[in-house]
Amino acid sequence: MNLVNMKKSKNNISNWLKEHGDPEIDKFVEKNLAITEKVRLALEATGWNKGDLAKAMDKNPSEVSKWLSGMHNLTLKSIIKMEQALEIDLIHCEPIKEFEYVFLGMIQNDLLQRILMRLDVEHAYCYTFDLDKRKITLKCGKY
Repeated sequence: MNLVNMKKSKNNISNWLKEHGDPEIDKFVEKNLAITEKVRLALEATGWNKGDLAKAMDKNPSEVSKWLSGMHNLTLKSIIKMEQALEIDLIHCEPIKEFEYVFLGMIQNDLLQRILMRLDVEHAYCYTFDLDKRKITLKCGKY
């Protein structure tokens, strides 16, 4: 095959992928490569190689090389093993919060009701209460 035919062939493949490609597969490849790049950077920062990572995870070096090829279907378990070995987060998922606590500091009892009403807080959770000083420490959560 000559150079002109090779270029046409590459263009045909590129065009076919643009027309018939699967966005899910594209996203898979993108995420996989992003994870393996983070691992590569972490290895570089620690001065480790793939063999060191394999040893830290008690895995066969060839298995770790396969994982880091960028085309292997990484499992959540294998990602977590790498995270623990490298002491980094490869995937960060923000937990969903039911409550958000805000520390208000020390307040006097007679102000408590007005503060709670002003904050439109339905419940207050008291952590310390001192009758002698007429002060409480509280945290409030809003449902």
